Amino acid sequence: HGGGPQIDVEMARAGIEVKRVDGLRVTDADALDIVRMVLVGKTNRDLVAAINALEPVAIGVAGEDGRLLEVEPVDEPLGFVGRVRRVRGALLHDFHDEGLIPVVSTVGADATAQPYNINADDAARAIAVAMKAEKIIYLTATPGLLQKPDDSTTLVHRLSAAEARERIADESVTGGMIPKLMACAEAVEGGVGSAHMIDGRAEHAILVELFTDEGVGTMVTADELP
Repeated sequence: HGGGPQIDVEMARAGIEVKRVDGLRVTDADALDIVRMVLVGKTNRDLVAAINALEPVAIGVAGEDGRLLEVEPVDEPLGFVGRVRRVRGALLHDFHDEGLIPVVSTVGADATAQPYNINADDAARAIAVAMKAEKIIYLTATPGLLQKPDDSTTLVHRLSAAEARERIADESVTGGMIPKLMACAEAVEGGVGSAHMIDGRAEHAILVELFTDEGVGTMVTADELP
């Protein structure tokens, strides 16, 4: 999970300017402290509690715990922003074997244990590939990929990884949709069967996406569909 809006609020309270490059948060040392506080200390705990209120199956884990998500720096101007280079998938399998759902906050660490902020879309992509997942589903605050960002009737229902990359290259997608669409493309290129972006605010969104032909969001596949 991520927590971008919550991080923005805490950064504003601390008087730290929010800066993003291609949808990625510029994260200096002060911003990193806030990212860890919000993602690991607050958002993760809230999600775990919400699940366990229904049934006690959730366990919170940070990407830096046990070097679950080992990262390398993305780009020096971004500061402490990492890209996942290795996932300790066996640890996640151990949780599953015990009947537990791991809820992962997207703060990882490099080989020296230096923490890094990870874009949640990329972290999920890396985990899905490592776990050989059949599907990856991104819950977003938009209906999916839109031809026109302000018009929900222009939803793109399906596209291939190559088409997704083309849209990024020609700058027809911007902001936070860039890392989401790139993560979808890289996930299916890495062996995940399909990647889905759906509106997490819609009732029964996951069920509709999985069990109907039309779905509710955008599906990305490795190859073009007929």
